[in-house]
Amino acid sequence: MRLVTMFAAIGIAVAVLFSLYVRFAPSDPRIWHVDPRVIVDPGQDGAFLLRDADPSDGPARHVAGSPDEVMARLDEIALATPGVSRLAGSPAEGHVTYVARSRVFGFPDYISVIAEPAGDGTALAVYARLRFGSYDLGVNRKRVEAWLEALA
Repeated sequence: MRLVTMFAAIGIAVAVLFSLYVRFAPSDPRIWHVDPRVIVDPGQDGAFLLRDADPSDGPARHVAGSPDEVMARLDEIALATPGVSRLAGSPAEGHVTYVARSRVFGFPDYISVIAEPAGDGTALAVYARLRFGSYDLGVNRKRVEAWLEALA
């Protein structure tokens, strides 16, 4: 019985340490702030990629307004989402990467967005992906689609 208690304590300690690592692991912008137009699609279930060249999950979204206006509106929408913060870039640059952390364990997802002029509006290329694991139950897709719907 004592051995079972010891293994249970070790299991709990490992789980706590892993959850702390997940929540507080640093996010290096040199790794996560990427250009969705040129990134190699990993074909991962937890990734969602919208771009005009070689679209994985669909073409870039075309939105009315200048890139500056569209990125400013998208930034407001993204930052109003619970658990979302800006990792790198800025709306003025037309390239931003956000970190979205899950409520309970703080698992980070990264969403990189680039805006560029397209006709009389703006094309948004988006790459959303998870850091840990390989499947996110469609969370990245749903988040990005909700942002784009709110933007339209």
